[in-house]
Amino acid sequence: MSAAASQGHQAYYYVPEPSRHPVMASIGLFFVILGAGQWINGHGWGAYSLLAGFVLWAFVLQQWFRQAIGESEGGLYSDRIDVSFRWSMSWFIFSEVMFFGAFFGALYWTRLHALPNLGSLENAVLWPDFKAVWPTGAVGATGSPAGIVDPFTTMGPWPIPTINTLLLLTSGVTLTIAHHALVAGHRARTIGFMWLTVLLGVTFLGFQIYEYHHAYTELNLKLSSGAYGSTFFMLTGFHGFHVFVGMLMLLFITIRLMKGHFTSERHFGFEGAAWYWHFVDVVWLGLYIVVYWL
Repeated sequence: MSAAASQGHQAYYYVPEPSRHPVMASIGLFFVILGAGQWINGHGWGAYSLLAGFVLWAFVLQQWFRQAIGESEGGLYSDRIDVSFRWSMSWFIFSEVMFFGAFFGALYWTRLHALPNLGSLENAVLWPDFKAVWPTGAVGATGSPAGIVDPFTTMGPWPIPTINTLLLLTSGVTLTIAHHALVAGHRARTIGFMWLTVLLGVTFLGFQIYEYHHAYTELNLKLSSGAYGSTFFMLTGFHGFHVFVGMLMLLFITIRLMKGHFTSERHFGFEGAAWYWHFVDVVWLGLYIVVYWL
């Protein structure tokens, strides 16, 4: 929220003028989805559509957020807007919980229901060489008795996933310290710990990029490596994307802090980014246990 906003000087609820931003953002997302769908189906032009869609989408969001920040700093937002922002962020995080719940559910169903059913006596005639074991890591003992999935090595918790767990947990601590410093009015301390939090997020992403390179080049673990490979990369990949988005949110909040935005009383922009980052931390803990240990 704005440092310039003060209770009692704004309208009950600020309604902005009609904007082109929602339509333009939707057009950008359309080309993102179109390009991604065509690219994975072997059409080279899909990559260009995907890139163009991302560029348009990012440009529109930059304009949209800049306008919202200007409205906030201009003192147009009342306490009712603050309540709307809080509810909006809460529902957005809830939707993200459902998003990851679908992938965790897919992993659960595959391991505890689909795999045992495929290995039952009823299916022994169809796949006599199939063995219902997890992870599905060897030809002939996997969900690919015909050998269409190449042998691969699974990804263990040591050392990178454990290091990344420590990085995210530490980032949650530094972010909390920054929040308490902002409430106490110590802006310099807040900015310092925010930069440290951003650095920890960037380091996490760097380790994950190395982990993916190691998986593809040395473990032969790919998205096409059966049920294990698909669930591993969908869960860790989408989480990594959320870490990237959260890191950008924290970066922009840090830049705004350096420009003098937010006060100890009104700083929901900071709080919303912090909520999202703590959500990302919690998802990683579940992922670390279910994907890397179990």
